[in-house]
Amino acid sequence: MAREMGMTLRISRSVADAILAEARAGGSREVCGLLFGSATRIDTALRCANVAETPHRAFEIDSAALLAAHRAARGGGPRIAGCYHSHPSGTATPSLRDAAAAAPDGWLWVIAGGGALAAFRAVAAGAIHGRFDPVPLVIDEG
Repeated sequence: MAREMGMTLRISRSVADAILAEARAGGSREVCGLLFGSATRIDTALRCANVAETPHRAFEIDSAALLAAHRAARGGGPRIAGCYHSHPSGTATPSLRDAAAAAPDGWLWVIAGGGALAAFRAVAAGAIHGRFDPVPLVIDEG
């Protein structure tokens, strides 16, 4: 996927609020899920189980949920645009652990931390930890 510098990502208030509420409810555990839409718009999010060995410090999306979402997309369902997760005791910025886990595939990563959301695109030679470029995030009120 070509680098899409300067592209704004739009997300509805209801989807943003749901991710933030899930992050708060997760307590000290990272929560995670999939984002559906396009390179510029998140239409829906699907909460997934965090199956990481250390869910207080990392996230891993349940492979069954990921495979089901890919199958649904191939069958005409919504397109997976990326993933989201929380940093319970950190900020809404990618960690070194996130960078090590991310493939440079153009996926969107939305991170909840400190009561805020921020968006990033996983790319080769990214500005953050060599893996992520920030993406301006607009929360639509309508």
